[in-house]
Amino acid sequence: MTKTAPTGTTAATPDPAQVQPRILRVLVASQILSGAGLAAGVTVGALLAQEMLGSTSLAGLPSALFTAGSALAAIAVGRISQVRGRRPGLAAGYLTGAVGSAGVITAAVLDNPVLLFTALFVYGAGTATNLQARYAGADLAAPGHRARAVSTVLVATTLGGVAGPNLAAPTGSFAEHLGMPDLAGPFILSGAAYALAALVLALWLRPDPLVLARTLAETKETETAAGTPTADDADTREGRGGVVLGALVMVLTQLVMVAIMTMTPVHMHDHGHGTAASGLVIAVHIGAMYLPSPLTGWLVDRYGRMKTAAASGITLLAAGILAAAAPGDSVALLALALALLGLGWNFGLVAGTAIITDTVPLATRAKTQGLVDVSIAIAGATGGMASGIMVAATSYPALALTGGILSLALLPAVAATAYRR
Repeated sequence: MTKTAPTGTTAATPDPAQVQPRILRVLVASQILSGAGLAAGVTVGALLAQEMLGSTSLAGLPSALFTAGSALAAIAVGRISQVRGRRPGLAAGYLTGAVGSAGVITAAVLDNPVLLFTALFVYGAGTATNLQARYAGADLAAPGHRARAVSTVLVATTLGGVAGPNLAAPTGSFAEHLGMPDLAGPFILSGAAYALAALVLALWLRPDPLVLARTLAETKETETAAGTPTADDADTREGRGGVVLGALVMVLTQLVMVAIMTMTPVHMHDHGHGTAASGLVIAVHIGAMYLPSPLTGWLVDRYGRMKTAAASGITLLAAGILAAAAPGDSVALLALALALLGLGWNFGLVAGTAIITDTVPLATRAKTQGLVDVSIAIAGATGGMASGIMVAATSYPALALTGGILSLALLPAVAATAYRR
């Protein structure tokens, strides 16, 4: 079944209800690939820098470069998507990530730190693109199913994210077989995975969800001009002004999550735990960040964006209190605290993304989404840097409690937005 094309066109407009399942399948496939590429490279980036420089002093620089490259790429991917559609925007972002991976491999072979850091900056484009893909899942979704579409794309990243680090050892052996340093191996996987993700999108993300959404919007405008009200028009009117709230929810949850997560392994190390224990806690945390996405999407669509955003603040507060109160020798309680931290972040990301998609006009949607993701990246970098300074000046419990209390700022923001509506 197809809808009548807008005046002035000759081709029929596809029915979004029929197109959306295919769009989600393509996005899921690309996210599994890109998740593997992202996780594999991030796993050994710091180790490669440390090995090449013979010092730990700059081992944290790769993370900062990923973030900086991600912020710049978020703007670029958003602008390309705005002008040309999701397909070229996302494909270009992943292809840039693949180029960055190739640069890291070349730097490892040549033992060139300058090239390494430059390539890591470019590699960050994959991170931004992986995150922005969630918006593409919501472009054609009905208003009552947008959060579930976003969550479907998010949870697919987990599958690749789990596979990527587990392939570090085999890809390292493969690199050695080719005469390369073993730490270049995961970046071989990253480059291939990003390139394949770009290929999947370029070939099969058709019709382009954002372009089709604009075509449908033109049809609705024609119907509105003729006096026919539409459900989406009412939804947009009700949510006007919510873009600030959506951005605040995602920025604040990212800030709190990264700050507490970054210092938890350091806190555990100071209390005598080894890397296996801290790795387990972080694995639980990452699982809680993504695996609940389908349930979160249903909650957001069923009970509303505002209630889930408020639940995010409350969950992050619980995580901060538990992390602050947990004895340093209790792996179980720290794991539970980090699980709540990941869940609160998930609530905030899915709810915030749905709010942004609901309220930003199609004419500026992709560009605005890119700018919001820049803010998220900056918040993550700020949280990571500030967390170390605060723990050095006070303590880990003080950091965790401060983060939890800070997350409560979401509640008055949600209440104020709900009141205006």
